[in-house]
Amino acid sequence: MDDTGAIPLPDGAAGSGEGWALTAVITRLRRALRSSVREDFAWESLPMAQVEFLQRLSAESGLRIVELARKHRMATNTVSALIQQMVETGLVVRSPDPRDRRAVRVDVTDAGRTRLNAWMGANERRISEAFDRLDANHRAAIGAAIPALAQLAELLDTE
Repeated sequence: MDDTGAIPLPDGAAGSGEGWALTAVITRLRRALRSSVREDFAWESLPMAQVEFLQRLSAESGLRIVELARKHRMATNTVSALIQQMVETGLVVRSPDPRDRRAVRVDVTDAGRTRLNAWMGANERRISEAFDRLDANHRAAIGAAIPALAQLAELLDTE
């Protein structure tokens, strides 16, 4: 790690230093956020894969298992097993797809929405607290970067 907190590009790694720096910072932010949020919200009670499924299903209600697997680039049987765990804990419900009785749709329950909102609230509080401690130039730089980062995420998501 250098003076700026950047992690050097690994020996023999291909690609740009900027791409690696962005990857390293995102990884570090996610790890720091997960660790700090544990104080408000027991991480083990809602694993990241379940959070991501709840977020997706809140935005796109009634997805089929195969669609959820495709959107998350995961094996269908892995998604099915994770969804079954979420059904057992009352976070989602499975129901037959009216267009194809062989397929199953997945929807978030009220309990799932409550858990997701609590998780998102804990994350928002932690980020806001840290963001408020940044100087004005850094806050402005992060704010200005958000549209570009959103576009980058969209490009990665559609590949």
